[in-house]
Amino acid sequence: MNEIFVKSLYRSIVKENLQLYKNLYETTDVTSKTDDYWKNNIAFHDSLTNENKDILMRIIEQTMIDTISNMLGVFDGSSTLKDCSFEPKLLLDSIDTEGELQDSFLEFIEESDSNS
Repeated sequence: MNEIFVKSLYRSIVKENLQLYKNLYETTDVTSKTDDYWKNNIAFHDSLTNENKDILMRIIEQTMIDTISNMLGVFDGSSTLKDCSFEPKLLLDSIDTEGELQDSFLEFIEESDSNS
């Protein structure tokens, strides 16, 4: 069950959002109504070579992976939250994940990387 969950996290959060970012960078028309944040991001993206655009997307992907891993570590109990004494526990269909989500996620990422 953990394996299905972490694969779904990866596909839903990392892959779908990475494609969303890529589409935003490549297709957004900057107008006077475009938020300054996006104007700057799009201008930066457009200034990059194709190789550096790929590197930027990989940085964004790795940031999402690291963030998910850290969140799963909090749920597993292997990471703590600053100034928070709560002990969270994540159940999948009322079944204890046994503190293995972060390890399962990172194992899936490693396997995916080695198959690429």
